[in-house]
Amino acid sequence: MHITKQTIDQVDLRGKRVIIRVDFNVPLDDTLQITDDSRIRAALPTINHTVDEGGMVILCSHLGRPKGKPSPELSLAPVAKRLKRFLGKEVIFSPDCVGPKVKNLVSQLKPGDVLLLENLRFHPEEESNDEQFAAELASLGDVYINEAFGAAHRSHASTAGITKFIKTSAAGYLMKREVEYLEGAVEKPIRPFVAILGGAKVSGKIGVIENLGKKVDKVIIGGGMAFTFIKAMGLEIGRSMVEDDMLEFAKGIHQHALERGVKFYLPVDCVVAASLDPGAETKIVPTQEIPEGWYGMDIGPASVKLFSEAIQNAKTILWNGPMGMFERDAFARGTQAIAHAVANAYALTIVGGGDTALAVHRSGETDSMSFISTGGGAALQLLEGGEMPGLAALPDR
Repeated sequence: MHITKQTIDQVDLRGKRVIIRVDFNVPLDDTLQITDDSRIRAALPTINHTVDEGGMVILCSHLGRPKGKPSPELSLAPVAKRLKRFLGKEVIFSPDCVGPKVKNLVSQLKPGDVLLLENLRFHPEEESNDEQFAAELASLGDVYINEAFGAAHRSHASTAGITKFIKTSAAGYLMKREVEYLEGAVEKPIRPFVAILGGAKVSGKIGVIENLGKKVDKVIIGGGMAFTFIKAMGLEIGRSMVEDDMLEFAKGIHQHALERGVKFYLPVDCVVAASLDPGAETKIVPTQEIPEGWYGMDIGPASVKLFSEAIQNAKTILWNGPMGMFERDAFARGTQAIAHAVANAYALTIVGGGDTALAVHRSGETDSMSFISTGGGAALQLLEGGEMPGLAALPDR
């Protein structure tokens, strides 16, 4: 599968001021230390290529949700520090992303220099895709590279608006890989193609379930959303999470899958807790025997065995969403076991960002996956077959 958009390799960067929209929306702890820098590392090939080609790098990104005003705890300053370590060279940090100070810093750049602008979302105009703000950003450079797959499903000034005001735009290496892997898996999968879908809600994955349901050979459902399917089959689910308005949809999806010959797997047992308190009593029960008043929190060992068997002969595996409340150790086993099973399969394995990427990271299986998406919401939108404003705004080859 080849991306149809113009990419960084087709653009002359020598001596040019190159604005690279990156996704440095990294998690920070209470002391403002970065707890996972994989998004920074993912952008390094594009940054290094621009430096090697003699371009002047102007990086811009958002971080968190500052609601359109400066907020010191969401500054990109810690990112500048980490980036400097990765690049082994000075990273100039700008206290803002537009305005005379920034223009002055840009005017002093020499080929190979790297400048990181402060958080774009400190300005409300970024998220409202304000034309004037987009034009002001564009005026800083000669070339625009979109490397922020994680924000490509948003129509913001720095992802979509900016392309109207700059002569040359293209996709970066990470953007290219994301699109090729995710679109390729869905459009031309090597079969058997297995989709593992988890997470809390069916409603958040309607489009993905519908789009993938037509293309996969097997669907495995876990996480909180499994209880909506289980209840739709007429079983008691205690106080487990359920979306009552999704029961008919779940029933229909299950039915359509069976009619099309798609193998459909639901948990056969689960770990239940007497309450949501961290120290509550837990036990493993078959899904037919969830006690009244108890909460389903994870898939059980029999489900792990069943799902692992179903994954074994797969040639393409797409996984989006954890199997339970993996943030708590007591309910992390199901997700970890599936991470190991996916890692051990002789298959092209694609992990759809967000929580799933974090779960894989915690299971120590990051290096065993073929591809881990950097964008949770963006990956979902692409898998639904939806329009990606940040991608659509780039010119075709």
